[in-house]
Amino acid sequence: MRIRVLCLAWLTWASLAVAAAPSAGVVPGRDDLRPLAEAQWGPAAAAHLLERAGFGGRPEEIAAFAAMGPREAVRRLVRWQSVPEDFVAFDESDLHDASLEPFPASRPAATDAAKRDGQSMGVAAKPEGNRRLQPVANRFFYWLRASRLETHRLSYWWAQRMLVTPRPLQEKMALFWHGHFATSEEKVRDVRKMLRQNMLFREKGNGSFRDLLIGVAQDPAMLTFLDAGVNVKGAPNENFAREIMEMFTLGVGHYSEQDIREAARAFTGWNAQDLRFTIDPARHDDGVKRVLGREGPLNGIDVIDTLLAQPAAGEHLAGKIYTYFVREEISPALRTELGARFKASGYDIAALLETLFLSRDFYSGATVAGRIKPPVELVVSTYRRAGLRQVPGVPDFNETTEALGQKLFYPPTVAGWAQGRSWITPGLLIARSNFGYELVYPDVSFVPPDRYPSSDLKIRELSDKLALGVDVSSATRSDAVDMSSMSMQMADRDEEFNTRLASFRGWQMALERVQPIPRTPARLALAGMVLGDGCRTPREAVDALLRRFVAAPVAASTRERLAAFLQRELGTRDLEAARSYLDDPLRQTLHLILSLPEYQLG
Repeated sequence: MRIRVLCLAWLTWASLAVAAAPSAGVVPGRDDLRPLAEAQWGPAAAAHLLERAGFGGRPEEIAAFAAMGPREAVRRLVRWQSVPEDFVAFDESDLHDASLEPFPASRPAATDAAKRDGQSMGVAAKPEGNRRLQPVANRFFYWLRASRLETHRLSYWWAQRMLVTPRPLQEKMALFWHGHFATSEEKVRDVRKMLRQNMLFREKGNGSFRDLLIGVAQDPAMLTFLDAGVNVKGAPNENFAREIMEMFTLGVGHYSEQDIREAARAFTGWNAQDLRFTIDPARHDDGVKRVLGREGPLNGIDVIDTLLAQPAAGEHLAGKIYTYFVREEISPALRTELGARFKASGYDIAALLETLFLSRDFYSGATVAGRIKPPVELVVSTYRRAGLRQVPGVPDFNETTEALGQKLFYPPTVAGWAQGRSWITPGLLIARSNFGYELVYPDVSFVPPDRYPSSDLKIRELSDKLALGVDVSSATRSDAVDMSSMSMQMADRDEEFNTRLASFRGWQMALERVQPIPRTPARLALAGMVLGDGCRTPREAVDALLRRFVAAPVAASTRERLAAFLQRELGTRDLEAARSYLDDPLRQTLHLILSLPEYQLG
């Protein structure tokens, strides 16, 4: 792990343990859902709203929202359909064709099908000769590699939307729902399905939760992720039924195991053919079920309506939205009140968001600058505050957010990502500092991971051996003596294909077809930024940078230390006199600011 010593020598990371305590707020009013008064609205409140309901505001955006007043500002964010935008669709690489469907569940399934049928995934088995099934194995690994690389491009596209969209809450809600209805490309293995689900979150993210839940339940990515294909009459699979109760609607403790078993029967026969939702009548159990007291020949929609009729659903969902956008802790009384309002509204997501973003509680001292920024928000908001209009290709967005603990389209479990203090460990704090350093000083030895799968050492070793003319059998034989390598060698010898060669060829074929990610580093203009703000001294420059980048209050002693550091690097108190070499000292100072415990809060 790289550790940037520039700031660690003087930062006291332990202070972050108390930095998450509530800071001085804009207004009093903890747990008060009454609307904020017009007189209490201003630039500080607008900045807080843009921080939580988006990815931070640039100075001109904060000024514009402050001039609107609270109701208009909140409505503009929450009812985003009224805000025009130039939507740029994801530019998909030419990767998939119909012959890949239905994609085999595993490599053995792919090669067994070729043995049985003479072909698999549109590739015929060779009639005779060496490694008759090698093209089939290659094809299987091609799609796995191509889908993964394309998903990395999809993450860049989404991050770019977060960075420049005039509808920031639309993207923030898509991010929230991605964590709530957590599905991973690791299991779905189809970037097209992940894109469709992402668009579903964007389309229905502020509408009726019932409509969103039905859309997700019938979404090919979710159907794949929670094993709908094996949920059939006579042998129901409980995965989706369990998660729709525990994670998606009610929360733990509000259903029985019998409710899960009966609900699973109601969802039998639901599946997807490629990208199309289907119900197979022959696999659907149309018998009588009993779920949470409701009895009859229930189907999946009936179960969804039954779940949403429970008071626990409103409380679970409203509480989760509250703890994501407002505060990590919510009182039982407030959870009950919000849950009742949400349920009574017909699960109108926009109405709930308006209630929260207009409430005095949202702008109270208990809330403002009291939330640890999740990794994706941290990175995107940093880019926004730095004035960037393009997500940098160096450092790599996916590698950066993964190092911080959150990689888009790869949630760790069906529960999504943990929030709050789980984002802060000694190692993750160092990773956050490294992100700041690599933003201001891009790595000159950077190797694009979408062009060179350098993390896969076996692939690199095999590539080097084949380039030297080593025969395939020798090149793919591992030098390591362990059970896994011995098993792989036996498989390579006994089967009519070579697994390591197939993995290697899969990478090669994928790299030929997946479009590359642009690799331009961040183009910072810090000197123009501070001089444009009218700064004349190091202290004024530090204050301007803190105003732009940090939401939490920064102690006067810290400001003085930052100003003294910048003045030492400049060798003068006159910024204008240092104009010709101002950029590098400002970069060093910005790295220190991005490493502050206060910077982790929003």
